Amino acid sequence: MRNIPIPVDVARLTVTCVKAPRPRLVSKETGEIKRDKDGNTMYEVTLLMEDDRGRMELVKVSASPEPQITAGEEVIPVGLVGYVWEQARDGVTRWGISYRAVSFTPAAVAR
Repeated sequence: MRNIPIPVDVARLTVTCVKAPRPRLVSKETGEIKRDKDGNTMYEVTLLMEDDRGRMELVKVSASPEPQITAGEEVIPVGLVGYVWEQARDGVTRWGISYRAVSFTPAAVAR
């Protein structure tokens, strides 16, 4: 499957950081940290995204370098894109969407 980035329009979303950035792991068993194509550590941030109808979803977003945001802070993900992924193992196919942002801006600063 080819990875084509799908831009996410965050203009109508309220986004809150619910878990501070932490290094993203390639493998929990080995503790290996995921790196981007330039060798920089990838960080994972858990966000609560709420639309204008009150629907909410928790989303994990990757970013590099480490975002300077904290849990409870309302943020705006800059350059947020989604990538559809698919994995087949032992006759079972799983799929999902992974997200990546270029950076995060505090919502208070943007308004």
